[in-house]
Amino acid sequence: MARRLMRWCRAVWLAWAVLPASAAITVTDDRGQALTLPQPAQRIVSLLPSLTEGLCALQACDRLVGVDRFSNWPAQVRQLPQLGGLEDTTIERLVRLQPDLVVAAVSARALGRLPALGIPVLALEPKSLADTRRVLDVLAQAIGKPGEGERLWAQIDQGVNAAAARVPPALRGQTVYFEVASAPYAAGASSFVGELLTRLQLVNVVPAAMGPFPKLNPEFVLRAQPAIVMATARAVAEMPGRPGWSALKALQAGRSCGFAEARYEMLVRPGPRLAEAAGLIAECLVTLDGRKP
Repeated sequence: MARRLMRWCRAVWLAWAVLPASAAITVTDDRGQALTLPQPAQRIVSLLPSLTEGLCALQACDRLVGVDRFSNWPAQVRQLPQLGGLEDTTIERLVRLQPDLVVAAVSARALGRLPALGIPVLALEPKSLADTRRVLDVLAQAIGKPGEGERLWAQIDQGVNAAAARVPPALRGQTVYFEVASAPYAAGASSFVGELLTRLQLVNVVPAAMGPFPKLNPEFVLRAQPAIVMATARAVAEMPGRPGWSALKALQAGRSCGFAEARYEMLVRPGPRLAEAAGLIAECLVTLDGRKP
């Protein structure tokens, strides 16, 4: 099996060598490494959900031949071979899919092995809204659709602006705590989630200086007393049972946004559904405003 894989890898590189230079596409990933593709990628493996969603939003779902275990949108990607996650990508199975491009997070362990097997890799890991815009542009270039990334971002940006306009005036400027895990980990102001909250005219209680997704001392949240709490519906339901958290005025007043898991995924993936994510937050804020005495 290993010999067959190596023969296939050598054949790929030989095929690339004879293609005209004019057909080549050069893109730079988040490591600052330039990658030259002989032609637009046709057989792509995506190992990060936000990248999977980005490719599909760019009308390249049909070019995906494999994904990570967490990629689940749009529904059609669930039918593709699943190749593990950041730490346990099944390399041999991936190579058997004969991809001409793998897109993955910078932190993916597979990055260290794939180039030696002759498989082109783009390491892309958006952490901010600006990153998301840039990554969509890089993906568009890699599939031979330059300019489509910017057009897609313009639609996302317009959608976020529309969501911001729906935020009730009474809730603009309110403080918010957005939880991403129950340790607790929160979305800080410097994260793409934090930037989205800022676009929606909310004030994050976790400052940018603490990093994008810091682990917090629970006392920090109690001292901050956010006006609004956001998390999964399950996490919001569990919060009053945490030591001291019943003293959070937002929980006492029911000023919380508890999102169903499928919807919450939109909020924590820096990809093409960010406008929908902004709309979910705006929808919750409209509901909260309607409850005020």
